[in-house]
Amino acid sequence: MDELLILGGLLLIIGGLTWLIRRAFSVSLFWGLGSLLPPMTLVFVLFKWQKSSSPVTLMAFGFIPLVVGFAMLANHDSERLEAVLQLSWLKSEVSKEPAPELRIQLRGELNGHPFIPQEGELIGSVLTLRERNGASMQQEVRIHLPSASSGLVHINILPEDQGRLPLIEISRSASNLTRPENQHLARGYTLHLDLEPQAPNLLVGSFHLVLPRQFRTSLSGRVELFASRLRYRDGKVNRHFDSEETLAYVIRDYLARRFVTDAVQLYSLSRVSLPSRHLEIDVEAFINDKAHHFLVNMGKDELRGWQVEGDRFPALPAPAASEEPADAAGVKPHSSPALESVDKRRGFSLQRLQLSPAEFQQLRMRIVTVQGGAAEGVFVGIDGDGYLVIQRRLGDGGSASYKLSPQSIQSIELLGP
Repeated sequence: MDELLILGGLLLIIGGLTWLIRRAFSVSLFWGLGSLLPPMTLVFVLFKWQKSSSPVTLMAFGFIPLVVGFAMLANHDSERLEAVLQLSWLKSEVSKEPAPELRIQLRGELNGHPFIPQEGELIGSVLTLRERNGASMQQEVRIHLPSASSGLVHINILPEDQGRLPLIEISRSASNLTRPENQHLARGYTLHLDLEPQAPNLLVGSFHLVLPRQFRTSLSGRVELFASRLRYRDGKVNRHFDSEETLAYVIRDYLARRFVTDAVQLYSLSRVSLPSRHLEIDVEAFINDKAHHFLVNMGKDELRGWQVEGDRFPALPAPAASEEPADAAGVKPHSSPALESVDKRRGFSLQRLQLSPAEFQQLRMRIVTVQGGAAEGVFVGIDGDGYLVIQRRLGDGGSASYKLSPQSIQSIELLGP
């Protein structure tokens, strides 16, 4: 409604101004050309009021819905009003090529090919560095750490080390390859990681990886990694970024303001397909330690990004100075804002695994297929085709991988919390 009032008011004002200029030209060419300049337009109105009264009255009527529309917009969405007044919607149209989000300075090669990653993240226990060259080729190195990261990450591995070590995975896909090239290594490599958290959601530090000669992989330098799939702009969560964590943040913020409490914990969200403009999401949440179920409709627009449709609830009161500050998602730093649980076997299902795969990486699980087969091992992740990847380590230091489509799974069981 507020947008329609503003638009209607602008149309009336523009229509009245056009009418006024036409009236000026009907008097004389001098008045017509002069009315194109604001000072002369005012002079024409003063000296030729009989000709200009009707257009000026129309413009005056246009200011009424314009002011009312701006007042309504300021009342329920001051951020959007500020964006409109600053013409940020015009700036985005003429903006130049965006600068890289991460400053990754690595030297070396990956599987015998030059490797200059533009993307990096450490989500849960999986560190990923990825290079994209358009749609034709993608190179990626993944390091599956023994446990999820929380804050500082300091790891030193030498070729002779034994025990539970990170699993190294190298993949390369190209348009001339019928299937991606994948290599795994469980030991016999050199790895150095020294990462420190940096607000709001980065891990920054040195990276050094050298694999045995046959892998032709050596990388060294400094990296910046995202510690979550939230993105920030000017210190605030960027609601335009398409990720399940962004949706979880928006939903949690909505529920906190709706119930006037910060004690909101999202338990599960239904699976979504991104990118999209409109989503309908099933939400299970604990609010003040009570279980609730919601069906939330979400939309995305150019100005505000993702939002819950019909959200008109005011902001929460400022917390007391003695309360411990929380991060933007209302959870501990570097943790997933979508789901938190002490025992991850509680409510575990295939749907929940697909929703938040990073939460269950490096956990053991057993899968039974509809054909009667069984696979047991460590969950590695979900590949680009949506297949679940289960890793089973062999006695000689090698590993075997199983890729299972969700449609072929009859039952899935998490073997540990």
